[in-house]
Amino acid sequence: MASWQAKRRDPLFDQNTQAALERRGKELLGAGLVIFGVLIAMMLGSWSSNDPSFLSATDQPAENMLGSFGAYIASPLMMIAGYGSWMGVVAAIVWGLRLVLHRGEYRFMRAIFVPFSIALLSVYCSTITPGPEWEQSYGLGGHFGDMMMGAILNIIPVKAQIGIRLAGFLVAIGFLAMTAFVLGFERAELRQIWRRFIVGLITAIDVAMRVAGRGAAASANVAQRRKARREAAASRRAAAPDAAQPADARAGAFVRLKPQSNQSDYFELEEDMPEPELIERDVADYDGDASSADQVRGRITDAIRERAGKSSVLAAVTARLTRDGGHAEPQPNEQIEPAQPNPFGADTQRVVVPPARKPTAHSQQARKEAEPELRFDQNASLYERPPLSLLTAAAQSDQAHISEEALMENARMLEAVLDDYGVKGQITEVRPGPVVTLYELEPAPGLKASRVIGLSDDIARSMSALSARVSTVPGRTVIGIELPNQRREKVVLREILAARAFGDGSHPLPLALGKDIGGDPVIANLAKMPHLLIAGTTGSGKSVAINTMILSLLYKLTPDECRLIMIDPKMLELSVYDGIPHLLSPVVTDPKKAVVALKWVVSEMEERYRKMSKMGVRNIEGYNGRVREALSKNEMFKRTVQTGFDEDTGEPIFETEEFQPETFPYIVVIVDEMADLMMVAGKEIEACIQRLAQMARASGIHLIMATQRPSVDVITGTIKANFPTRISFQVTSKIDSRTILGEQGAEQLLGQGDMLYMGNGARITRIHGPFVSDEEVEEVVTHLKSFGPPSYKSGVVEGPEDEIAADIDAVLGLGGGEGGDDQLYDQAVMIVARDRKCSTSYIQRKLAIGYNKAARIVEQMEEQGVVSSANHVGKREVLVPEV
Repeated sequence: MASWQAKRRDPLFDQNTQAALERRGKELLGAGLVIFGVLIAMMLGSWSSNDPSFLSATDQPAENMLGSFGAYIASPLMMIAGYGSWMGVVAAIVWGLRLVLHRGEYRFMRAIFVPFSIALLSVYCSTITPGPEWEQSYGLGGHFGDMMMGAILNIIPVKAQIGIRLAGFLVAIGFLAMTAFVLGFERAELRQIWRRFIVGLITAIDVAMRVAGRGAAASANVAQRRKARREAAASRRAAAPDAAQPADARAGAFVRLKPQSNQSDYFELEEDMPEPELIERDVADYDGDASSADQVRGRITDAIRERAGKSSVLAAVTARLTRDGGHAEPQPNEQIEPAQPNPFGADTQRVVVPPARKPTAHSQQARKEAEPELRFDQNASLYERPPLSLLTAAAQSDQAHISEEALMENARMLEAVLDDYGVKGQITEVRPGPVVTLYELEPAPGLKASRVIGLSDDIARSMSALSARVSTVPGRTVIGIELPNQRREKVVLREILAARAFGDGSHPLPLALGKDIGGDPVIANLAKMPHLLIAGTTGSGKSVAINTMILSLLYKLTPDECRLIMIDPKMLELSVYDGIPHLLSPVVTDPKKAVVALKWVVSEMEERYRKMSKMGVRNIEGYNGRVREALSKNEMFKRTVQTGFDEDTGEPIFETEEFQPETFPYIVVIVDEMADLMMVAGKEIEACIQRLAQMARASGIHLIMATQRPSVDVITGTIKANFPTRISFQVTSKIDSRTILGEQGAEQLLGQGDMLYMGNGARITRIHGPFVSDEEVEEVVTHLKSFGPPSYKSGVVEGPEDEIAADIDAVLGLGGGEGGDDQLYDQAVMIVARDRKCSTSYIQRKLAIGYNKAARIVEQMEEQGVVSSANHVGKREVLVPEV
């Protein structure tokens, strides 16, 4: 069979020429629509019932502006839809202007719903009672509106008058919503139109009030001056003439020249509102107008902030209002320049805003700190949470904006790139974000998602991007393609901590992770995770993320609510926190002491579970609730302890002991580098982590562990099974990404805080972590240290007593406890008798125990005659028979 391959014909023009031709075609179509809408408007505007039409014949000339042709078109339109026909005129003109100006032209398919808007407007017009000049048999909505209105009244079981009003209200709401959709408006455009309307209305009202007030003030000035001149003339006639009279006579002219230099009550009104006939002065010296302008600017700012959120033009004024407590004073030589072109103008470039991205609502703490506060008692509390002013605020210049034309151009280019690789589909939606932009691809039927995901490197190369991440969108049929923006927006920690989701949220242990692709703050609850595993290469933002998580806990919780244990084998990252009141022990830098600290945490977990079981509660929230209830009632907890045995009967003697109840604080264990610990004592570290990860959630103990080497010998299967919540920063290979997340994608991240977050539901979300500098961390630590030294817990790094340590080892399966050593010894004897060889390293490998414990077992077997002493080469002879 002969094989053949279809050869695609080369296009006639290049891509740029085709794009230019397409733009010119749209402009011509838009101009045609505008002309068509204007012609229909002329027909409807000059419509007369006396004009000739299809249903009426007359010899009189047509009164329509377009003659008989216009009359023949306007008559059936008015008869069928009435004044609802004007909706078609509006739609034609609006869409024509959109096509000419290239504003929202990609939403042109909405125009197919114009008949629905015409129908709704016709029905609404039928609810309006026509005036006596209306001589037609049908209402203002035409025959269609009357017919639909009659059907609605038959359905609504109310009186006709009430039904007409109710139907008119409902139809009006539906018409407005449908019209906004049909004309291609989005929420951002509607907010901008509403903002301009409010600003214009407030400005017009204020100008009218100022004009009216100035006229009244001028009339009052004239009356006051006349009265003053009469009184001055009368006093001069009554008094003897002196040298001061000429100066007094000219005092009025002197004050008119410089009204601000005289503070007498006589000229108070002139100081408040100078006369129009005064000499011309610089606008900067005009106190009355400056004050009024500031008042107008303040009212406009308040209106915009209430209805539309942030405004870049009024950013400087708003900042000054906030700083000065709500009152703006004119500053000398101050110029307020907009950060971007004036949004109130008509020729401004439209900025694409993500539909779901709204101004972040501030928490109560952020609003409280923004207001001036009078402190009458500096020692009101022993501890205060750090203020947000210690952190750096986000600069207005750091916010990146992408024009709609650039987004659409990138979408078309991406479609062309995918088509070159044989991927058929269409970009249905574009979601710009602070760092990356998400392009949603609707693939053609039969296209495998794995094929598109495998093209991530080729897509990045063809799009001239640093990297490209391709993944499926859970719950939808589209494939998400994430491309980095040319200008990256800087995410700061203060913006996340000031959000309402963090400050006013109900999470016991909130962690400020950063912003998602849409720019919304992401706050995670460590108590629900319940443990977190972090991986990433050096320089990917892992250490900064740990600092942001620590600061999140410090900003939210007091030392009585949360205590920290920090393990830093690198001795660089967490040492700055040494000495804060939240620590249970100094920052642990020795890997051997880290094992001791983890064993102490296991012991504390077991102790908490024993106390909670006696109280009959299931978790730390229930236990602390019981304790707070007892403290509010001044009650004491009771426990029964054995004090000895009866000498006569030998039965144990019990006594009831009362003790003061205390709440359990949350304990968060933070390990900065897990690979160093696994190299020193991997078996013990893994046993402690496994025990804590399986059982510590209900006791209020949580782990945050980080590593820069996400290999299988560090992140073992046991650790992955007990850490369902994981975060991966940029890694070097797909293998490392699969090790930490179970799928590829982390190797395509951008670094500098760019992360993939996998929650308990195994759904991966891309988050841009906030940045916090070392200076900010030092400021917060200095603030916390000012409340006194920390209260360290004994035994965290020193180690417990031998009996308690043996019990902990028995719990962890490392030997120890009552009969633990005997059990290990018996196992060692069986191994030696079976294999006929004995050495310390051999016993250590077979029993998976430490070297010291294996050496003690070998010495014990030598003492009991199981093996002989070592010869000159270190070998021992087995003395027991073979089993």
